Amino acid sequence: MAHIRQLDPSASPLDYYGAELRRQREAAGLRLADLGRIVFCTGSLVGQIETTLKVPTRDFSARVDAALNTDGVFSRLVGLVLRSQLPSWFQPYAEMEAKASYISAFEAQVVYGLLQTPEYARAALAVREDNDLDGLVAARLERQRILDKENPPLMWVVLSEAVLRQQVGGRDVMRGQLAHLLELRDREWLRVQILPFEAGAHAGLPGSYTMLRFDGDPDIVYTEDFVQGHMTANPQAVKEGSLRYALMQAAALSVEESAELIARVMEERYGHQADPGGLALA
Repeated sequence: MAHIRQLDPSASPLDYYGAELRRQREAAGLRLADLGRIVFCTGSLVGQIETTLKVPTRDFSARVDAALNTDGVFSRLVGLVLRSQLPSWFQPYAEMEAKASYISAFEAQVVYGLLQTPEYARAALAVREDNDLDGLVAARLERQRILDKENPPLMWVVLSEAVLRQQVGGRDVMRGQLAHLLELRDREWLRVQILPFEAGAHAGLPGSYTMLRFDGDPDIVYTEDFVQGHMTANPQAVKEGSLRYALMQAAALSVEESAELIARVMEERYGHQADPGGLALA
């Protein structure tokens, strides 16, 4: 007889989701394979989600709600599940990020998380994380949902030119990521500037950081080291962060010039090129 793993629904949002999925499925008289066929996946995947070995997606949750007639229960739960996949030290920041009315970020090495493609996010996270990479990628993409809110935050992002030239995930991943940055120009509340190498020494040399502003609450400065993140509402830190950001914006290329540089790097560095023998290199 197969061993059925017992779950403690109070252990975590993921455990609660898995336990509830098993309860609802069994109440409907369905086997794993039965539900899998209905929601267009394998019974094995359903079982892995029930036992917390896999993190559910929003699409899976919507299909399960329709299949089990659960009135959106799993679609409401999945947001909590995905946020819980973030590192514990990062979760307080993610909660504040979701409430911000204005976000200004400077990144020296990688594309800002809210602007990453799924492929770029996976490649960046895979450098250090390998146990639950799917969950971490899903959590990062979940954060990006604030960009599609009815009233999204105003956002200004300054990226070092190094971000464009540091190859993360290979040429195709980088080409897709830079193309995504160009597509974001259509969002009137979001602007991206590139701080070029030719700017020389600049106010962002101490490292990447993000500033969050709120309607009615103090501003926050957020920084990270290789261990964890740090948030502060200290007025002096906020003042210094604001000054440095203004200096970087002034030293950076204009929004239009930045888009031109992104497009140029995308084609010259990550476009299709011919090798000496005349064969195309992907």
